[in-house]
Amino acid sequence: MTNIISIFLSSASQGVLWALLAIGVFLTFRILDIADLTAEGSFPLGAGIAAMTISKGINPFVACLLGFLGGALAGLVSGLLHTKLKIPALLAGIITMTGLYSVTSRVMGAPNISLLGQKTVFTLLESTGLSKVNVVLIIGLIVALVVVVLLVLFLRTETGLAIHATGDNLAMSEANGINTDTMKIIGYMISNGCIALAGSLLAQNNGFADLNSGIGTIVIGLASIIIAEVLFRNQSLLLRLLTIILGAVIYRFILALVFELNVQPSDSKLASALVLVICLSLPQVQQKLKLPARKKVTGGPANE
Repeated sequence: MTNIISIFLSSASQGVLWALLAIGVFLTFRILDIADLTAEGSFPLGAGIAAMTISKGINPFVACLLGFLGGALAGLVSGLLHTKLKIPALLAGIITMTGLYSVTSRVMGAPNISLLGQKTVFTLLESTGLSKVNVVLIIGLIVALVVVVLLVLFLRTETGLAIHATGDNLAMSEANGINTDTMKIIGYMISNGCIALAGSLLAQNNGFADLNSGIGTIVIGLASIIIAEVLFRNQSLLLRLLTIILGAVIYRFILALVFELNVQPSDSKLASALVLVICLSLPQVQQKLKLPARKKVTGGPANE
């Protein structure tokens, strides 16, 4: 039992940081109804910017902000490719993701940057005597909740409602005078800014930034969203964003339990993919389990 609790706490501390990535993916995937693969490029970009600036003595909070801005610029590029050059969203994300590999390499100047011995956002609470897991969990929760509150407030503004409308019905939004191209670009920028912020924080937590850290990140974001939607349906925007945080924690916990089965490190991506397949198939399984019951209830009166 003690081992399970420690695994859950470790998963929760990681999950609240990954939740920022999941929230970013949610903005494009669910609100704008766009499949954006820029995430796999903006995540290591945010990590690289944060690690590079921290190693040069810049305040870690400023480094996180710079990482967010770097991700927003990456989103701007994808948004312009999609809206102005009319490149399909999937291809626009792939093009930007590919180009960002070279950009991140230039920013970092090396395949990876170590942050051992450097001041990070997590070292601020180390003097309190809390364990590293608890420090990461507290700061991660604070940052995630601040991001959620700011997003909810923004999405209730006129611009935020226009972004919602653009994702819900593009033709109707254009007919009502909404500049849908601008709304998509703003959504791209905020989404990838959140993803890069997740990269900035995870690099500081892991103690290094790696050029290839973005591989498979979109899977983590999608899995967190699907888990949240399977467990908690038809919720308000605030609750949906909060449940995404919980979904990210559950996903990390499931992976941690899988790794307890002595899964080889080289098989970690395969394990992640299998967990995602299970999460994606749950709605279909639930629907099939409910169908017989519904037929029985609706067919009863007619037979009588």
